[in-house]
Amino acid sequence: MRVLARLGVGPLCSAARAVIPCFWRGKYFSSGREPAENQVTPMLRHLVYKIKATGPITVAEYMKEVLTNPAKLLGIWFISEWMATGKNAAFQLVELGPGRGTLLGDILRVFSQLGSVLKNCDISIHLVEKTPQGWREVFIDIDPQASDKLRFVLAPCVTPAEVFIQSDETRDHVEVCPEAGVIIQELSQRIALTGGAALIADYGHDGTKTDTFRGFCGHKLHDVLIAPGTADLTADVDFSYLRRMAEGKVASLGPIKQQTFLKNMGIDVRLKVLADKSDEPSRQQLLQGYDMLMNPKKMGERFHFFALLPHQRLHGGSHPMNVCQSKPSPSPVAGFGELAWR
Repeated sequence: MRVLARLGVGPLCSAARAVIPCFWRGKYFSSGREPAENQVTPMLRHLVYKIKATGPITVAEYMKEVLTNPAKLLGIWFISEWMATGKNAAFQLVELGPGRGTLLGDILRVFSQLGSVLKNCDISIHLVEKTPQGWREVFIDIDPQASDKLRFVLAPCVTPAEVFIQSDETRDHVEVCPEAGVIIQELSQRIALTGGAALIADYGHDGTKTDTFRGFCGHKLHDVLIAPGTADLTADVDFSYLRRMAEGKVASLGPIKQQTFLKNMGIDVRLKVLADKSDEPSRQQLLQGYDMLMNPKKMGERFHFFALLPHQRLHGGSHPMNVCQSKPSPSPVAGFGELAWR
């Protein structure tokens, strides 16, 4: 899918940019959260050089650069070597060379985020907007008013990302993720052939939201184009797109809100059992955790669950037939129906 991102800024769009140079600069978008000072990070300098050399980049390419930058990879290398040599408590990290130690600082920040680096799968999105000329992808370019700032622009021509837009799409802004589609197709094929199931949990929607691309720094919202490399970038999952990518090979359930899923799974009973066995401080911690998971204003209605299952699972094909039945009776799928204890 990296090829898809690069195609958008290849010879075709570069040529179009030369023919219609004003179009790139005619569309300007801002988050409305401009900070007093724009931090010029090593990643920002890298992106500015890249854009100057090759032209505007897709949002997907921007996310890949920021989320998998060289400092992160170097940090992982050092940690890997440290683990391979016995995890010695005396660990020195030394940078020799000119400069002010900015690369070393980036690597140290990676160390504090290593858990997420090793276990998370960074999947990037493409932003596409409806215009009078048709669907156009959103790119990232250098702000002509400030050479050390970035801005959003519209592509002057068609890009491959637009093929993922449905002909009956009613939204005017759509986020598409080809990589997620590939993963769902592979999962669906494997489940259809060999059985099994997939449970996907994330912030998301069922094809109703538009602009969900956002950044977080220190657990607070952060302008996605400011100080790249210092904030996590994310976007909500479009579960309707995942359902479409399953191509009917498997059955899909959801998305349903986390609050509903956990209630079906018996979280209230679990909370009571644990609370009855806990002292007061532990009980308060349990209640706070429960509130975070279930409160509609927190994760209760923002996090959703989505499942892929073999078709026969929902039609009873995987269960033995009862004497009085003409066909098997499927049991409820845990979480998507009230959990049945047997």
